[in-house]
Amino acid sequence: MRSTLVRRTVLTASAVSLALLGTACGAEKSEPKADGSSAAASAPAPAAKGKTDAELAGQIVAQADLPDHQFKPVTPAEATAGATATSDKPECLPLVKAQSVTPVGTSTGVARTKAVATPKAPSEGASMEEKLKAGMDALGSTATAVTLASYEGKGAEEAFAALKTAGTACAGGYAVTQDGEAGKVGKVAAGTPVTAGDAALAYTVEGDADGAKFTTQLVVVRKGNTLATFSAISLKGAAEQPKAIVDAQVKKLG
Repeated sequence: MRSTLVRRTVLTASAVSLALLGTACGAEKSEPKADGSSAAASAPAPAAKGKTDAELAGQIVAQADLPDHQFKPVTPAEATAGATATSDKPECLPLVKAQSVTPVGTSTGVARTKAVATPKAPSEGASMEEKLKAGMDALGSTATAVTLASYEGKGAEEAFAALKTAGTACAGGYAVTQDGEAGKVGKVAAGTPVTAGDAALAYTVEGDADGAKFTTQLVVVRKGNTLATFSAISLKGAAEQPKAIVDAQVKKLG
């Protein structure tokens, strides 16, 4: 069976490639009282309120933000793909979730999409060999699954911390079981550094699908109480970090 552990943990990203390419704070200062004395203590700041699905739907990167990309919605089946995922190392589960368009921790709302850069069409008068090469290059384009998740209070910070811890704890790899299928991720390494939002992480996740090695690029950006995750994969095996998509999404978050 073609589907393996690693393909299952990046199910949505690989589906993107096929589907899209097939279509072408500290305490506040107290105010002085009338008698000139200060208030004994200021009231604590209210906890951050998480956004809803509808609110995040208006914030997720879309076609209008990146005209040179093709977008498709995540299907209900893809959205629940990570629900059954488990790992032999519980601390690695955040990585599994992040690669499966599933929020890490308990979110108040979520939005998802899939995108791939529009492949360049062969030039007019191109030879059959050039057309075939263009087609193969298109199939090898990096496809990216994007997930926005919002949290109450410090939930986004806690989810980000769990992913940061997982990157270190799971550097040597981990086993995953999803939908009754098992497989193994061989290595998690630091990816090309990303500077965005309030905090950001970048990982290169190396896996094996039916004996063929491939890498997934995973980027996580926290902006306030919203966590944006980007899981990118290529059918050629080595995905590129989706910088254009990350930049457009972070800009849209404000």
